[in-house]
Amino acid sequence: MPRLRGEKFPVNQQVEYTEEELQTLREAVLTSGIAVVMCEFTLISTPIEVATLAKELMKAAKKHPHNQLIQTLFGEAAGKKQSKQTNQEIKVTAENALEIAIAQINQAIAILQQKVTPEEIQAYKEFIYACAERVANAAGEGLLGTGEKVSQKEAATLNQLKTALNL
Repeated sequence: MPRLRGEKFPVNQQVEYTEEELQTLREAVLTSGIAVVMCEFTLISTPIEVATLAKELMKAAKKHPHNQLIQTLFGEAAGKKQSKQTNQEIKVTAENALEIAIAQINQAIAILQQKVTPEEIQAYKEFIYACAERVANAAGEGLLGTGEKVSQKEAATLNQLKTALNL
């Protein structure tokens, strides 16, 4: 039976993650949104889309109060426990942003498959896609960002993310 938006589902309160796992789980969300931003750079829409992604992540815990994983990743306590930067910096460019996002999604899902229920994994996948979709819808294409809300490049990026997320 499909889960309704906002519906509570069982959460394992005892799940523990390493700092590296938490960083991977956060980065999968962040780089998916960045992949949408970077697929089509414009002076007006890019800052709006970046701001939308930041807002989505800052409000994630309030929007998903019953999702323990999102609370762990983006709740108040998560902000105080943010992991340190790793020595392994990845240079994200317009050419490789989607590839990096998909690789991080795959790593994140592999982590979650060992720790949480399929329902929690599905909710995490839906959260990633919803953030990317909101970014794509944040500004229109064209010189002043007043054109179509989701450009063809953004739609193609969203489709590839949707496929990678198995949604």
